[in-house]
Amino acid sequence: MQLSPTKIELVGNTLALLWPDGSEHYLEPSFLRQHSPSAEQTGEADLFGVVSGGNPNGDYSEVGINGFGYVGNYAIRIQFSDGHSTGIFSWEYLAEIAGKTDGD
Repeated sequence: MQLSPTKIELVGNTLALLWPDGSEHYLEPSFLRQHSPSAEQTGEADLFGVVSGGNPNGDYSEVGINGFGYVGNYAIRIQFSDGHSTGIFSWEYLAEIAGKTDGD
């Protein structure tokens, strides 16, 4: 189980995360938008595993972050400047994608 970040804030237009172990991650809005876990972004699988919809290869280079809000004690929902706000970024998912920025 991933512990919640001890601090989350916007630094300019970058989402900064401070984890309980002292590690820090700085995630750019275009990266977060590209990796949104929403069905709008990733598509939805039917009973047979066929995925329809989604836009995983969009150009999000001009997207910013307007804000974020907590979802219970397990996630945040980010409001992007292009109107997207349906992805719920759990602590586990944020830690996973933050690792991609470290070259993992």
